[in-house]
Amino acid sequence: MTDKDDRGFQKTEMVMFNPQAPNFQNTVNLVERDTAPNGYQLVNPDASGKKTQMDLVELAEQVQKADQFTRATAGSKLSVIAEQVRFLQEQARKVLEDARLNALLHKTSCNFKKIPGKTYYVYKQRKNPDQEFISMISPQEWGPSGPEFVAAYRLEHDMSWTEEKDMDRRGNELMLINKILDAGTNVQFNFLPSQYQASRALEDSRKSENQ
Repeated sequence: MTDKDDRGFQKTEMVMFNPQAPNFQNTVNLVERDTAPNGYQLVNPDASGKKTQMDLVELAEQVQKADQFTRATAGSKLSVIAEQVRFLQEQARKVLEDARLNALLHKTSCNFKKIPGKTYYVYKQRKNPDQEFISMISPQEWGPSGPEFVAAYRLEHDMSWTEEKDMDRRGNELMLINKILDAGTNVQFNFLPSQYQASRALEDSRKSENQ
């Protein structure tokens, strides 16, 4: 029996394929990589998709730096907030102290009607030094024979009291506030309140959309 067919091709033995048998291959033919298609270098085929121990160490360092940066940023912002909280606490304490002082002065004995803008003087009563009273007479007007002087206060138009040492500062603040209010009264409004409210609502909606 010849090993060639009538066309001259080499004959081979027929092998039946068993689908249950494992298919072991000693070699694999891969498509050759084109690292520079059309002459353009895209990526390094040897480095892409591969991680070494140094890459993992570098990644861990970057994560640690990012965590430190996040903590530092959050810490600085929290420091600003803490400073603002302390400022607000101090302001609240001053407001409460001023309110308590105003209440005590309004309850102090007085035999006349107090007028805002006037300065009044607090003295201790001679018969009962534990009690105090308000007078319109200054210590200079009383002279050496006057009662024991405590402090001088000015009654403001909001019915609050300003101590004598703070009168100049409070006066400058009120002057600045009056200037601002006077400047605001010179503004001419040529539209209705409903139109003003509509324009404010439109402006607020635009701000919310930008956010």
